[in-house]
Amino acid sequence: MLNINIGCGNVYHPNWINLDLVSSSPNVISWNFRHGIPYDSNSLNACYSSHLIEHFTQYEAKKLLTECLRVLKPDGIIRLVVPDLEAIARNYLSTLERSLTGNVESQADYEWMMLELFDQTVRDFSGGEMGKYLSRPDLPNREFVLSRIGYEAEKFWQKDKENLSKKPSLIGKLRSKKLGWFVQKLRIAIAKFLVLIIAGKESATAFDIGLFRSSGEVHQWMYDRFSLTKLLEECGFVNIKICQAHESSIPDFNSYGLDIIDGKIRKPDSLFIEACKP
Repeated sequence: MLNINIGCGNVYHPNWINLDLVSSSPNVISWNFRHGIPYDSNSLNACYSSHLIEHFTQYEAKKLLTECLRVLKPDGIIRLVVPDLEAIARNYLSTLERSLTGNVESQADYEWMMLELFDQTVRDFSGGEMGKYLSRPDLPNREFVLSRIGYEAEKFWQKDKENLSKKPSLIGKLRSKKLGWFVQKLRIAIAKFLVLIIAGKESATAFDIGLFRSSGEVHQWMYDRFSLTKLLEECGFVNIKICQAHESSIPDFNSYGLDIIDGKIRKPDSLFIEACKP
């Protein structure tokens, strides 16, 4: 069976076709999804994508899902995982109400929910205010954050520990990067310098922010069960259903460790949805 994981990041299975903008492994093919999906029509059994389409504009997301419909075989399955706007909004309102009563613990949870609502949409530097919050040594609501983003929080904290325990040498950094990466960084540095000289410091700052916001980290849109169902219908999918993390019509899905890792939900803050190609 040919299954494809679109925008896999560093979570993938070698039995799948794994695509991402930047490859993190020999098992991952580097590909820009704005150029479509590089497979024949009616050739794949399943398309899976987790926390990707919210980084695209609505137009781009619809274009990608239409491509998924094209490459799937009849009765092929698409499975999408996105941040659940409805759940975020309900948690925001719940923590707001409790905070207004003076509940100190709820005030920390409210602060986190405000970050879930806005930070990844408005941030202009990598990691944003979420990164700063997660890096607090005296994090007051660790369990609540874990209940919201699970594996992602654990991964962040582990990486933080590793960064504190070892600082890679310049040679190590150079070896870990490809030549193309340095060429691109050099081109950007030269462009920024020219903007600074010609248009001044404020324009150079705006140039930096513009580059970051087009890098793919920020959210361009958010979805709930109604809007994502509607989008899938508009793209031509049928039999649309909301799932739990451990539920899937894709054969043996849980054995691949994509949404469930070591028995835990990788992204608990998510909306899980599946549909079929007619």
